[in-house]
Amino acid sequence: MSPTDMPNPSLLRGMTQSRLGRRDAFRLGGLSAMGAFLAACGVEGKGKPQASVAPDAIAKFWGGKTQTGSLNFANWPLYMDPKKPELKKFTAKTGIKVTYDEVIQEMGPWFAKVQPQLSAGQSIGYDLMVITNSVQFGQFRDSGFLAPLDHTRLPNYAANAAKSYATSTYDPGNTFSIPYASGITGIAYDPAKIKEPITKLADLWNPKYKGKVGMFKDLQELGNFGLMALGLDPAKSDEAAWKQAAAKLKEQKDAGLVRNYYDQSYVDALGKGEVWITQAWSGDIFQKNVSDGTNFKFVIPEEGGTIWTDNMAIPSTAENPVDAIMLMDYLYELENATTLAEYINYVCPVPGAQAQMEKHAAAATDEDKEFLLSVAESPLVFPGDAEYKRLHYYVNFNTAEEKNDFERVFQPIVLG
Repeated sequence: MSPTDMPNPSLLRGMTQSRLGRRDAFRLGGLSAMGAFLAACGVEGKGKPQASVAPDAIAKFWGGKTQTGSLNFANWPLYMDPKKPELKKFTAKTGIKVTYDEVIQEMGPWFAKVQPQLSAGQSIGYDLMVITNSVQFGQFRDSGFLAPLDHTRLPNYAANAAKSYATSTYDPGNTFSIPYASGITGIAYDPAKIKEPITKLADLWNPKYKGKVGMFKDLQELGNFGLMALGLDPAKSDEAAWKQAAAKLKEQKDAGLVRNYYDQSYVDALGKGEVWITQAWSGDIFQKNVSDGTNFKFVIPEEGGTIWTDNMAIPSTAENPVDAIMLMDYLYELENATTLAEYINYVCPVPGAQAQMEKHAAAATDEDKEFLLSVAESPLVFPGDAEYKRLHYYVNFNTAEEKNDFERVFQPIVLG
């Protein structure tokens, strides 16, 4: 069953609301690359490695640390089943009590909130947090605020995670983090309005769709598509490349092709026929087709799509780091990774979750069976290697100043 042939499941255990809430949290934070729910299984890393740690840093941090029997976990809203089945099983297995708080709403304010304590070498009250590969990840990393991970304590991760995670530009070798979930930005279109298949970023510049093209208001999303439309790798781009991309996007705007620069509202615009083709987050399109019975198509363009990742990381001042890394690894057990993916519908970073989800579907009945099969079989949830090879990371900012320079180049496109 394809993702566009799925029945209308208002019955889907509240998942539509969960995905929207998570998407809105990203949008409100103004972060790069938010939207969707796909993991970076098979993604080839692009760009150059960044900060690393001294050879003895892992031994120094982990030496003498022991299990305490509790940990505090900070996450985004609606990013785990409210009943927390995985955490309950973890406690039953290990005896470790987990206090789980949905306290991260935006990355910028989160960093600002915990930075004073971390700078002072004090606990922030959390031993595990989920942070996005935004500029703030670089600030956490380069300020020494993240504990280096002892990978000897992560056997499930080593056995089950897609190997490509070690090639990410923001944390090469998973020195400080391992993924929680990821997402893809590509193109969505309405096949009832556009009969020919959409395959390229160039289609967003096609004069046939004048006034019917949607682009994102988020500057990193917009800038990335401008760069890739020119055949440039965002992760390796500089200010000169940004200006070229801005000129390309201005051509599109001046030609009257763009109806609007959207936030989450692009989904409604597509549904109402205001736009026929648009930048899109794959999770939104999956959700729209599931919830409303629409038949919108989502594609990763030939020139490339973009990918974001939310990551589990341990603050350098964590009081219970051993318990935290035990939970990180536990979530990489096949069954736990699968049930997380079934609830949030972001594909987990464990490729084996697809087959496990199919087993769950075989044992389910009625609507649950149909839904689980649709998730397991959807290319929006489990893309193949060919799709992933076309994915790029976002423009990589090491400092807030670099991010500001980038925004100054692209801000005029969405204004006026």
